Amino acid sequence: MSAEYATFGLAPAMRAGGVLADGGYQVHRDFVDFIVDGRPLLFQLSDLDAVSPLASDVPPAIFTAQVRSLLLEAQAPLPGGRYVIYGCPECADLACGAVTAVIDKEGGDFIWRDFAWQTEEHADLELNGYHGIGPFRFRGADYRDALGTLLDAHTEPPRRRVLLIGARVAVLAKLAAALRTIGIGAEITHDVSGVPADELRTYGAVAFGRAVSEQQRATVRRAFTAAGVEVAYVDGLAPIVPLLVAQIEHALDRSPAEQRRLTRLVVADGEAGVEVTSPCRVRLTAYRLDFLYRTHTHEVFDGVLEAGRHRIALDAKAVKGESFVVARTAGGVLVEAMAR
Repeated sequence: MSAEYATFGLAPAMRAGGVLADGGYQVHRDFVDFIVDGRPLLFQLSDLDAVSPLASDVPPAIFTAQVRSLLLEAQAPLPGGRYVIYGCPECADLACGAVTAVIDKEGGDFIWRDFAWQTEEHADLELNGYHGIGPFRFRGADYRDALGTLLDAHTEPPRRRVLLIGARVAVLAKLAAALRTIGIGAEITHDVSGVPADELRTYGAVAFGRAVSEQQRATVRRAFTAAGVEVAYVDGLAPIVPLLVAQIEHALDRSPAEQRRLTRLVVADGEAGVEVTSPCRVRLTAYRLDFLYRTHTHEVFDGVLEAGRHRIALDAKAVKGESFVVARTAGGVLVEAMAR
């Protein structure tokens, strides 16, 4: 085995939830990803929709057990010294498939090797092994320090609550229901002046409807500033629930910008410009409002893109008038209004 070292780190990551064009839902998951040699390890695993076992919504005792397991302070959960590195974001059931690896210690070093896709108790390396990934040798001190930070009781969990402010109560109610369905807390209000500061500190984002005045917005911002909390502010593009959900998902993304897979979306002149940093599946959905304010939804692209910039033609009927495009990968989402 090569004695060359790889760097090991951790970074917040997100499995983007959303309301899909077919009417289905995709659950929002915040997790901690493994950063190997400066890049998320997940990006090396083709177009995999998965999360690490270090997810923020698991009970604290289980989260701590997962960390200690990766530190080899507990017995491996699978035969052959194998550990789950990434699993199903919906149910975490091995039967849905998981990326596993053997974790060993050699001297003071930690070694991740023999990566495989596993759906049963035993892994078949010949049939399902990731032969181009690893082994990775990590310096023990760096490895332990990185994982040890997750055991700090003072680590702040992601704030997955959103405050909704707008004039159209029916739209806000549908939006709140959709957000709760995918795992994001949501409350509706018109006035934050009486909300205690401790409660304001539980929100990660505030979404404004288009009819909310600048004066109202300024009042809300002052309240959060006085509470000593930074939140993401979302200016709703249109009263279209899946579109607003996508905007809020983007606002809640805590992953470092330099480690995101979907980095750019521009829509103009009947085209979408998309940039991705590694090969992945990208879905483009167009939403438009007609003159009666009815919503029309069009799936305009669904395919795997190689790393780089791409120009994708859009159906003229999908983006005429007041229209918007959502670009989605498993780990992120971007939203843009069609330039007029």
